[in-house]
Amino acid sequence: MPIGVIHSPFKEPSGVPIQAAVAEETKGTVEVFPEFADGLKDVEGFSHIILLYHFHLAGKALQVRPYMDDQLRGVFATRAPSRPNPIGMSVVRLVRVEGERLHIQDVDVVDGTPLLDIKPYVPEFDVREATSIGWLKKRVDRLRKTRDDGRFSE
Repeated sequence: MPIGVIHSPFKEPSGVPIQAAVAEETKGTVEVFPEFADGLKDVEGFSHIILLYHFHLAGKALQVRPYMDDQLRGVFATRAPSRPNPIGMSVVRLVRVEGERLHIQDVDVVDGTPLLDIKPYVPEFDVREATSIGWLKKRVDRLRKTRDDGRFSE
């Protein structure tokens, strides 16, 4: 069940940065529905938050061609939006809170995306040193220039 809606300058999937880490300075807002507003108490104390949302424009697939590759990969080895349960996750910068509206930056989400949950980003909880990044090792350098090309939209 959605708890709100994410608003961004991206009106369609095509052209959206594929990760929040490369959506620097892109501004947006999170509109939390009134019945969930009490849950925002104390969120303003965090510089970053994790948004969990529904990829409402994506299909469902078990194998996909991810943005930075041309090979078919198992969906669980990708961050592709087409998934059995199309749930997305972005770490965004929290700029300010105005009532039920959160002003955010580094947004990599299509306008109107249903918000499922908000969690505080805590580096001591969330940052891990990775020793392997699988097939992405040879392609991660493409991240800054790769944008959604619409391949996962229904």
